[in-house]
Amino acid sequence: IELFKWQKLIVSVSLMMRDDVSHFPNWSPLFTGEKVTFICDLKEVNNADWVYSFRWKDHWFINYGTENTYTLPSLTTGYSGEYQCAASQKSSNVSRGSNKVSLSVSVTNRAVVKPNWPEIYSGETITLTCGIEEGGGSEWEYEWRTPDYYTPPNPRGSMMTSSVRGDYSCKGRLKDGGSTTEWSDAFTVKTSDVPQPVLTVSPSWTSPGDSVTLTCSVEPPSAGWRFFWYQAVPELSLNYTYELLAGNTTGTEQDSYILHGQTHTAGYVCRAGRGDPVFYTLYSDVMFVWSGGVNPAASLTVSPHRLQHFSTESLSLSCEGNSTEWRLMKADESGFMSSCSYWGQMTGSTCNTDTRASSGVYWCESATQSSNAANITTHSGDVILVSPVRPVTEGHSVTLGCMLRTKEHLDNVDFYKNDKLLPNGVGGELLISAVTKSDEGFYKCRGRNSPPGWYKPLFSPSEHGSRTLHVPHSILCIYFMFWTHKVSEDQSEPSDRPHDQPG
Repeated sequence: IELFKWQKLIVSVSLMMRDDVSHFPNWSPLFTGEKVTFICDLKEVNNADWVYSFRWKDHWFINYGTENTYTLPSLTTGYSGEYQCAASQKSSNVSRGSNKVSLSVSVTNRAVVKPNWPEIYSGETITLTCGIEEGGGSEWEYEWRTPDYYTPPNPRGSMMTSSVRGDYSCKGRLKDGGSTTEWSDAFTVKTSDVPQPVLTVSPSWTSPGDSVTLTCSVEPPSAGWRFFWYQAVPELSLNYTYELLAGNTTGTEQDSYILHGQTHTAGYVCRAGRGDPVFYTLYSDVMFVWSGGVNPAASLTVSPHRLQHFSTESLSLSCEGNSTEWRLMKADESGFMSSCSYWGQMTGSTCNTDTRASSGVYWCESATQSSNAANITTHSGDVILVSPVRPVTEGHSVTLGCMLRTKEHLDNVDFYKNDKLLPNGVGGELLISAVTKSDEGFYKCRGRNSPPGWYKPLFSPSEHGSRTLHVPHSILCIYFMFWTHKVSEDQSEPSDRPHDQPG
């Protein structure tokens, strides 16, 4: 009886004796890389008295061995052909040969995508390769089945470049017709919409000379990206053009980038790219790094000169510097950016707001510059904290006060820093004569004899948005971030061009 086994890529085939009647069973073809074992089986005979020989294509390659099996551990197409065995009895020198068994080894193949990215995007071009187990080569030609057409055999067709979604499969054959692979399993190309990365900046508010880290995230995460970093240059049409940061022509492998020596307000964007030619994502939204520092080339002035205002007040915001044409911008607590025309009236370089002016970060833009930023909040309560618009340089003094909606300054006031009562409030004012880093914090004022009320604290300059809090007191507070960078009166301002360096 013939023995045929397929288990764990091992095929056992018995080679029957020539004088036996046999019918070789149907079985799956063997492929390159698999293992096959031949068994030279003598029916009901004591194998110990016999030695065995195996022949392939009329060439004996094992003569008179004591084992009646022979294994080919890793098949190649070169092992195809007819196999036969012979058994010789040691005691009588009788030899008997088996029938011939034909072995056909097929080549495995598969369509693979290079590079192996888990996500492919609409418009992105990819290359699929028909991988032949034995490496293919010039003796092979290839056929492809694609979503939109069939390619006839082509000696140079081992690769297929496409941007069309759907199923791709291939097969190869030797040019001399000696061997043909099966069609590979289909490789499915799935495409998604072009992604828009998300840019984050940290910190978002800076003192002169601070380093800022930009981080660019592509969702869902994928392989092969390089990241490109840009500064947003204002255009008076309310748009921005994007200029590559210095030394960033080929992008960075890292998804973060460090700006050293940040001095003034500036906007940044990023995008990612991969492949050759490069496929780019969309640009991220513009994200700003805010600075309250003075920029001689572009300066914002707020009137009344304070950060907190009553919701019924009108504001006057003026732009000054090396330009004759300005636009005045605001980013609200959600990050939405708009110009003066949405919430006020621009006359020359001054924007006068109506009562729709709301909390947000305000700044001026010319064609080349951005001014200092002012983090303004408006309030519907009866009292606000009076504080300067611009940060206070270390060593300088600052005075805080408490003002009623009637524009009267409260005289009987308690001041708090980080919710702790301060002992040095005098005559309705809090004087800090020489600011140091330790003075940075969250300040409140409360009228001792004022009726209960509600308040919304200013959102911290280090945060993107604000939270609304309600407390049963007539108080108002503000977060102060003092500059610890000492600048003497006769010292020139630092350069407004940051030193760019990949993180």
